[in-house]
Amino acid sequence: MDKKFFLGIAVAAAIIFFVAAVATSLPKNTIPAEDRETLYQVSTIDALMQGVFDGIQPVGELKKHGDFGIGTFDGLDGEMIVLDGKVYQARADGAVYPVPDTMTTPLATVTYFESDRVVKTDHQMNLTGLSDALSAQLPSQNMIYAVKIHGTFPEMTVRAIPRQEKPDPTLTIAAKNQSVYTYKNANGTVVGFYTPVFFKGLNVAGFHLHFISDDKKTGGHVLDMTAGSGTVAELDITDGFAMSLPTSGTFAGVDLSQDLSSAVAKVER
Repeated sequence: MDKKFFLGIAVAAAIIFFVAAVATSLPKNTIPAEDRETLYQVSTIDALMQGVFDGIQPVGELKKHGDFGIGTFDGLDGEMIVLDGKVYQARADGAVYPVPDTMTTPLATVTYFESDRVVKTDHQMNLTGLSDALSAQLPSQNMIYAVKIHGTFPEMTVRAIPRQEKPDPTLTIAAKNQSVYTYKNANGTVVGFYTPVFFKGLNVAGFHLHFISDDKKTGGHVLDMTAGSGTVAELDITDGFAMSLPTSGTFAGVDLSQDLSSAVAKVER
């Protein structure tokens, strides 16, 4: 065999090696840019309000759509916090637990968090004051924003609702048995979303926030909080929206024509 043949073999081998090297250096499960700017939601807040508590999507599937978010679990068993790609369950006993991919959710919202805007407080304020201050800084109140606030909170009041048994009550009734905890000088992260008023019925209009401590031992749905002067809130402008609806269970028969916005507001706060 001549030298050209061996040279051809060598060149081919070099090309194969280069392609393999490049392929292994690329990040696995690369997410398209447009999907990273999408709020992915399982079911609707109005369905949850009316007692549709059956988990319909495994956490493992939910994590394919975002690394940051909030929600709840099958049977309304506690509050979901998704942070840095990990899913946590804040239960009514006051503790936080890591969540296996097999657990299911009846309602959740997630996205890939990438900070687009930073807002800094100039004085101490409660949740209402903070919500108003953040709202005033939003480029538009007709957009979706993921909200992340990390720091030390002089006071943090959270709740978690215990698991419900069949027949499932409404969320308003279930919330009457919620466990409420107040923590002083709590170090942790507030995780949540702002959704515009036209999302009424689909999601909580305005701010919907959960909390998890840095040591991952305490957390829950934020009922009230104190944010100190200089608290930094990061906002991720999210211009896409995708929804997965239940195909089984009680969702198909529930009446979603009602305006439950006032009931939602009472349950949230």
